[in-house]
Amino acid sequence: MRIISGTAKGRRLQTLPGSDVRPTSDKVKEGIFSAIQFDIEGRRFLDLFAGSGQMGLEALSRGALSSVFVDSSNDSIRVLKENIFSVGFGENSTVIRSDALSFLSLTKETFDIAFLDPPYAAGLLEKSLEAVSKKMSDFGIIICEHPFEVTLPESVNGFSVFKRYRYGKINVTTYKKEN
Repeated sequence: MRIISGTAKGRRLQTLPGSDVRPTSDKVKEGIFSAIQFDIEGRRFLDLFAGSGQMGLEALSRGALSSVFVDSSNDSIRVLKENIFSVGFGENSTVIRSDALSFLSLTKETFDIAFLDPPYAAGLLEKSLEAVSKKMSDFGIIICEHPFEVTLPESVNGFSVFKRYRYGKINVTTYKKEN
């Protein structure tokens, strides 16, 4: 796993061992960041269910103003902090150890781009999508990575499906604010 582009291009990232961890593949990550490449600069990024933090770190490498990383696992938080330190993005990073729904219910922050990739079997994607849509700026983008057999709603709290992408067994659905 590595940073694909930007100021930290090529830097390797640590990940947790085991089959419980499912990092976003480079192919999917490249597709996501190609789709939003003109929307990243100077934006506030939320990496919900952050794991190793690779998506938020990629956003910072490509010019995001800041990244908030949220994960409930102590092991993920440890690896995430190591990755932030190794690529030198400590000043622009905030790490929160919390479950996603609790964080979203308590935070006063708003975000410009949010990436959601919860554990597939946990049934958290639609609940998280609903909650995060209330924390987005008016020009916000919500990106959801999910199994191809999961169909997400066409709209949620004023955000509508902008595009859907398929990468083998993975789908990515992006939402933007309705005009």
